Amino acid sequence: MSEELKMPRHVAIILDGNGRWAKAKGMPRNYGHVQGAKTVEVICEEAYKMGIQYLTVYAFSTENWNRPQDEVDALMKLLRNYMKTCLKTAEKNRMCVRVLGEKSRLDLDIRTRIQELEEATKNNDGLHFQIAINYGGRDEIVRASRKIAQEVAAGRLAPENVTESTISNLLDTAGIPEPDLLIRTCNEQRISNFLLWQLAYTEFYFTEVAWPDFTKEELIKAVEAYNHRNRRYGGLEG
Repeated sequence: MSEELKMPRHVAIILDGNGRWAKAKGMPRNYGHVQGAKTVEVICEEAYKMGIQYLTVYAFSTENWNRPQDEVDALMKLLRNYMKTCLKTAEKNRMCVRVLGEKSRLDLDIRTRIQELEEATKNNDGLHFQIAINYGGRDEIVRASRKIAQEVAAGRLAPENVTESTISNLLDTAGIPEPDLLIRTCNEQRISNFLLWQLAYTEFYFTEVAWPDFTKEELIKAVEAYNHRNRRYGGLEG
């Protein structure tokens, strides 16, 4: 890897292709999700070593509840186990973990583990790692809008004082810089309701590699492509 590469401060990843990867190997879809979780651990460590400060992954969307029940159950079981693993990894690597999304639909034990994980890691000074669980960009904006409506109705906020910052500060990502680079694996080229507000000026990178096969070398390729982009904001170079 060239030492001259400029690292994006914040990388977001849509982890796609776990099920298809497993099917191609004659294995059940859940096998792919298990391997995908292992890849997340590897990429978290490699990203931080490379100098990336924030990493956000799309683990479970609001639409994923529509998958077959056995797959949803398996994903929830995997999530429970991952919360334990993530806590150990965070302790070792001083990783600060935050979960994005509407948590109320998750089972109580999962919500408890999320709370414990966030509390235990909140002061860590390593990689800032965000996991989007039961997350949808539209749902996030709707929830923020309701809070604004409540503030206006209570007379604590005038409508003319609602700004972009007002909305940003009420999103799940409040206080987190917007992504510089979005990576989507398995050759899908859409954002699938992920970080709709935050991706306004993000560079996109798509790869044919399925998430379980995503490696440090693939991450470097994405960063190299990012380095060749001429980032522009409203027609002006950034």
